[in-house]
Amino acid sequence: MIPYRIITLRGIRILTTSLLCLGIFLCSYTYYYSYNARWDGRLCHCERCVSELGLSNWFDKRFIPDHIPLLTRTNYTLTKETRNWWMQLQKERKPDNLSQVIAKLFELGRGEDNLLIRRHRGCRTCAVVGNSGNLLGSRYGKDIDTNEIVFRMNQAVTKGFQQDVGSRTTHHFMYPESARDLENNTHVILIPFKVLDIKWIISALTTGEVTRTYKPVKRRIKVNKDKILVYHPHFFKYVYENWNQRHGRTPSTGMLAIIFALHVCDQVKGSPVAPWLECSPRKREDPGSIPGQDRQGETLGKFPYSTQTHTPLFTQQ
Repeated sequence: MIPYRIITLRGIRILTTSLLCLGIFLCSYTYYYSYNARWDGRLCHCERCVSELGLSNWFDKRFIPDHIPLLTRTNYTLTKETRNWWMQLQKERKPDNLSQVIAKLFELGRGEDNLLIRRHRGCRTCAVVGNSGNLLGSRYGKDIDTNEIVFRMNQAVTKGFQQDVGSRTTHHFMYPESARDLENNTHVILIPFKVLDIKWIISALTTGEVTRTYKPVKRRIKVNKDKILVYHPHFFKYVYENWNQRHGRTPSTGMLAIIFALHVCDQVKGSPVAPWLECSPRKREDPGSIPGQDRQGETLGKFPYSTQTHTPLFTQQ
């Protein structure tokens, strides 16, 4: 017979201590990541997260954390409701097949970005730089450039204005009629209003056959084909319905950019529509028409907000 192994008292103590240490580690790990988890499933290690729920009824009614702002290879099939809404924005007589056009786009380049990737550390700070003249003479350039992500849009330029508007651009929002050439390390975020807009970006990087939408557009564009991202039509509809409250025909590029940032960033500076984004929990208000409207020029959060112009930091000519 094979004799039973005798478990010594010392062995029991070692085993008990090991299990106790393992239990403490697992409890600490679970608590740490649960405490720092963002509402949208990404982990946030900022002092405050811009999309934190439970601080403003006004915000909570509008913000839906599980909406994905970008088209990907796995989510580009649109519901009938979204498709019908989106196809009415800028009607085409004979639009191409949307699924086929998107498939061609993904064949063109990787179209990948880390914006949608779940992160386990760090605090993702973002600056959204709009296109008014309020940054001229501001000397905010360095502050803008310190952010991990810098969003710009349409025909915005930095050359000659770096001291005021910064020099970095990581992501640039555009549509065919507002397109411009970009640096090789900058991501394009195409905002499509119609199927032809997606077909245009493919053409602009290949054959150059698309030269007109409802007006003449650039035949070619210098951008990195592996850094082409596309704003999701369903997210477009969500911004219009939840944040624009169905006012007007479509949201502005600035509105689309700032709500995009809310869903991919931990902290956001420079919203032209939401100056309360970085307010502390005790100062955040449920806005009636204009947040902070009774406080002339009060600093809300990390950027100044003027109740006379209703224009916060990070807007550019």
